[in-house]
This record gives sequence, C-alpha cells and structure tokens, in this order.
Amino acid sequence: MRLVFSAGGSGGHIFPALAVANEIKRKAPDANILFIGAKGKMEMERIPKAGYPIRGLWISGFLGKSIFSKMATGVKLIHSILTSYFILRRYRPDVVVGFGGFASGPALITATWMNIPTLIQEQNSYPGLTNRLLGKKVKTICTAYEEASKYFQNTQIHLLGNPVRGNLAKAIDRNAALSHFGLANGVNTVLLVGGSLGAKTFNKTMKALTNEIAKSGIQIIWQIGKLYYEDYSQCDTAQLENVAALPFLERMDLAYSVADLVVARAGALTISELALLGKATLLVPSPNVSEDHQTKNAMALVAKNAARIIKDNDCEENLIIEVKKILSEKNELEVLKKNIKKLARPNATKEIAKKVMMLIKGEIQNNKLLKTHQ
Repeated sequence: MRLVFSAGGSGGHIFPALAVANEIKRKAPDANILFIGAKGKMEMERIPKAGYPIRGLWISGFLGKSIFSKMATGVKLIHSILTSYFILRRYRPDVVVGFGGFASGPALITATWMNIPTLIQEQNSYPGLTNRLLGKKVKTICTAYEEASKYFQNTQIHLLGNPVRGNLAKAIDRNAALSHFGLANGVNTVLLVGGSLGAKTFNKTMKALTNEIAKSGIQIIWQIGKLYYEDYSQCDTAQLENVAALPFLERMDLAYSVADLVVARAGALTISELALLGKATLLVPSPNVSEDHQTKNAMALVAKNAARIIKDNDCEENLIIEVKKILSEKNELEVLKKNIKKLARPNATKEIAKKVMMLIKGEIQNNKLLKTHQ
C-alpha cells in the first residue's frame, strides 16, 4: 500500500495524522506512507522525527485582504497544486488522506482531479475553509463532532472522533505523579495548559494574580510554554510553593492524572483528550484562530453541560473566581466529568485507520476489475 497524508500548520492537525499513520503501520508494517506539509512549519521537523518522509509545499494561509496579499496567496496555491501533482504522479498513492489546515488543500485538490481515492478527517465542530471546500469532492469524511456533519454535502460521513495519544489513559499512582511536580497530596489540583508554545493570556493572568493564587487553597500545574518561559519563569507567581511552573509538559499523562480541574484552550485535540479521560474542564477559547473554531468547539461542550467557558478577555478578572467556584461544587464537578466522558471516542484512531484501509481495498479491487476487462 502507498499512502499520502497531508497535514500541518499546528499540532492539532499533525498529531492526529501521526496517530492514524502509526495505526496503519501497526496493521500493515510494509505500508509506505509519505507526508505532505507546508515548508517552514512545524510538520517539517515533527514528521521526520516520527520516522516518516515528508515533502514541503510553498503554501500559507490567507495573508491579508489587500489585492497584493490575495495575489500572493493565489500564486502560492497554484505553485503548490503543481508541486502536488508531480509528487502524486511519481509516488502513485492508493489513497490521499487530509487532516485539515491550509497545508492539506493542494494535495487533496490535486488527488481529486487525478481520481485518487481521498478521505478527510475534520477535528473541529465547525470545519475549516479547506475542508469545507474539499468536502464536496472527497470520497469519505470522518468527523469528530456531530455538529460538523451539517457543513458537508458528502453522503459518506462518519462520526468517529479525534485520534489522541495512546498513553494518556493508563493507570498512574497519584502520589507519585504529585511528587513528580513537587506538589502535595490532599489539595485540589488545577492544570493550566495553553499548548506547547503557551498562551499569553494564561501567563499574564498568572503573573497578575500572585496574591490571589497564594491564598486560594489550590495548587496549580502551570505550563508556561517554551515561547514565554524566559519572560515568566522568574515572576513571583512561578516561585509560589503551590505552583509548579514548567516550560513544557513532557509527562502530560502525569499532569492529567492529578488534575481535579483542567483550564485549557478549546483546541479539538485537547478536548478529545479531556473527553477520553473524563476531566472537569474550564475552557478559554483562543481569539487568535481562524473562523473562531475554538469558541464553536467549546460551545458544543457547554450545550451538553460537559464543560464551562470564560472569554479570553475576562480571564484575568474571573479565572480564579470561576476555578474556585467549580471546585467547591462537588456535585457539579462530577456532572462535568460524567458528561464530557460521554463524548469520548476511544477507538477513533483505529476506526479512522480502518476507513482508510477500506478505501484502499475498494480502489485496488476496482483497478483489478478494470485491468481484467481491458
């Protein structure tokens, strides 16, 4: 089997793609998988580290509203479609799979023109522009949210969930995990995580609320993020005994295991992990993502009483108040855990990999029939 996976721009697109690729390799060790991404983006480093080859396209998101910006975007898109054509013609894949983001557009567009079987996996409740456009052409669509289906015309839509890291749900000793972070047992623990690069709003809030956090009666695992660590690691809040301030959480499994409440952005992959683990969650959607995806993701949970939400610009004023309120209402805490757990789809990776394999097998059979008749 020869497969092309197109994903990139952010970890929310890259990590699901890698999870499905690894599952396919587990089922079919001799499968050949080539990735296509965007030059200069994180996939060009992450994918080779995971053991897969990758080809980069000269592509970016919409650069602005001016005529020159639109022209630049158009030139890049045409160049990337032509590059994708030569990659696909030479590689001759049995299927092309897209995981969203501008990096996946040219390869999927080209594959549909070349009549190569195609599948897209949409992580968000509101599909991005690339996937909304591609949804009219691809053969199969896998979604993570029920709400996403109404944006697609394709009849082959499967609600399967988002692939997540496989090691998160393993049993972990709470005392050992707390000790890893230098925190105490018997105290409500909050995990504050804004992604691998960090969230500026979270960091500014923590820095501004030193006294409130010191007197809060809770302890916090604070992922500052590599991008902001130098600026915030020496602030007074980071020195508090009830705060574990880290640039990056290498052991996210330990952090999740001790968290009584998680405060996080509303990225699709983060939400899928929280659902899998049944974690009470306070979501602060990022205002800096295209088409306000994160607010739509968060509201899909709020509508099911599976999470709480506060606005990004209310974070500094309301974060600690809302955190303490949720933790003090034990019944409400359990309701949040129960309801978000209902949304979990622990077999998403296997089910999506299965759909990819089925698509390949169907195409191979068709090719054989075609050759027989010729």
